[in-house]
Amino acid sequence: MVDLASLDATAQLQALEARRITAVDLLEASLARWRATHAAINAVVATDLDRARERARAIDQLREKGERLGPLAGLPMTIKDTLDVEGLPASSGLAAIHRAGTVDDAVAVGHARLKGAVIWGKTNVPVMAGDWQSYNDLYGATNNPWDLTRTCGGSSGGSAAALAAGVTALEIGSDIGGSLRVPAAFCGVYSHKPTWGLVSQRGHIPPARGTVAERDINVVGPMARSARDLRLFLSILEDGPLPAKTTPPAVSALRIGVWLDEPSFPLDPEIRAMIVAFGRQLQGQGAKVEAARPVDGVALLDAYRILLMSAVAPDMPAATRRSASALRGVARVVRGVGGGVGDAADQMLQISATHLEWLEANEQRARIGEQVKGVFDTFDVILAPITPVAAFPHDHSDFNRRTIVQSDGRKILYSAMLNWIALASACGLPATAIPIGVTAAGLPVGVQLIGPRGGDSRTLAAAQAIEAEIGGFRAPPPLKP
Repeated sequence: MVDLASLDATAQLQALEARRITAVDLLEASLARWRATHAAINAVVATDLDRARERARAIDQLREKGERLGPLAGLPMTIKDTLDVEGLPASSGLAAIHRAGTVDDAVAVGHARLKGAVIWGKTNVPVMAGDWQSYNDLYGATNNPWDLTRTCGGSSGGSAAALAAGVTALEIGSDIGGSLRVPAAFCGVYSHKPTWGLVSQRGHIPPARGTVAERDINVVGPMARSARDLRLFLSILEDGPLPAKTTPPAVSALRIGVWLDEPSFPLDPEIRAMIVAFGRQLQGQGAKVEAARPVDGVALLDAYRILLMSAVAPDMPAATRRSASALRGVARVVRGVGGGVGDAADQMLQISATHLEWLEANEQRARIGEQVKGVFDTFDVILAPITPVAAFPHDHSDFNRRTIVQSDGRKILYSAMLNWIALASACGLPATAIPIGVTAAGLPVGVQLIGPRGGDSRTLAAAQAIEAEIGGFRAPPPLKP
């Protein structure tokens, strides 16, 4: 018998359309998988089951009558808990925000609901979406389905864990500092960081509920267990007319620039070796694969970190912002005597950046963006690491004192998690995260396919071609009782 909960969204939708399964039965299959895994993983942390069952029944009745239905009709799905859902306001990991009362769907959520999705739950996040681990005092920690002692990533960590465990087939996540790509890599699933501005952020918390302006760098995007699902879901989430369907190219038609050597960016030697081997696989399928270094890493990070911290600073407690401003002079002295990129002194300077400093960083970003345009004349996509390491053990110690241990025993700064994701984030480029295998310890490894601004269909097509010819998602081993 087919395990419906383990199918990707496209296969589940095909089963619904062919009436091999009802929306009610598919919802119950998802809920059964959630109940069986929840105690171990803790991915879905809030539910609205009565309303979901009512909607599933209504969709089944409409299908029986032969009514025309949307492309997601009857598909059960969950939403990252930074996006408002009617009946389930976003918490962003804070009880005070969760007590908001009645809210409307976030714009992206509304698109999914309009096309027939049955939304039944919210997935866990770090506080204010500000970590690469998903834990908070409201809902606790979410574990990685591949190894319960390790993080599932963040901030769309509950989303990735639920996908990997077969609890949901589609998710809406968000990404300002790798929050779609990091958990996808850690849990072995797919995600797509869209071109900035392609998908509305309205209804995403942070920033504060009711904010109208689109936040710099941040994006809302799809997560799934297949590349074809990403393509389908992005066509629904984006603001504007649905793009025409295109046939993915053969891998042999792809021109891929592999970005692995960046002196200032740590990379676990095991992950590097896996990506090199993956590049050889692509070459074996006929792809043109060459080394690339699209930007200077130091210049990129200098600009990105100021832009990033300026974007998130308004959500920080007022006392934190005041302290950062008051200690700017001290921070400059500390940095001058030996502080490195990513230490506490740097962070103070970035949080308290002046408008002039932001303008300078923005100019640097624009120059980098112009430089990168030329790279895509040579390559269709840039293939790069997402994280310097595979999923690491839970660590809820002081954020600025954390380190990560590579497979060779070398310790690196926690902030190195920002490095490889910075290019697509700072320059607003699309990046599709795809799984490429597992480490010797059995932990998933993912890479990102970065494309030119507006080139979302290009990275998604490349991901779909690779999935078809080399392989894609594999489920984690069964959870130990």
